[in-house]
Amino acid sequence: MILYGLSTCDTTKKALKALQRAGKDVVFRDVRADPLSRAEIDTILTEFGDRAVNKQSTTYRGFSDFLRESEADAQIAAQPTVMKRPIVQDGAAWYLGWDEAIEAKLTA
Repeated sequence: MILYGLSTCDTTKKALKALQRAGKDVVFRDVRADPLSRAEIDTILTEFGDRAVNKQSTTYRGFSDFLRESEADAQIAAQPTVMKRPIVQDGAAWYLGWDEAIEAKLTA
């Protein structure tokens, strides 16, 4: 299982702790410290489309008009912190965000 997020994100920290408490073997990937490759961005966007971009974030709101009008892959490549988080890859299954339903499914 891979957890993509930021080490400073409260939701990412909550997800990581819950998964570890449940005994899951989790690899944490801080996308700021270790940016996603183009192939990884493409895979995430294939799964979630532009929902993978947090358009409510201060990072997104700070984008230039040009970058705001760009495709999601360019936005995430330019500023990985604009990605919604966490993203969890559990084998072939992918999950966006962290809520009670996702937590229940992944910690069972």
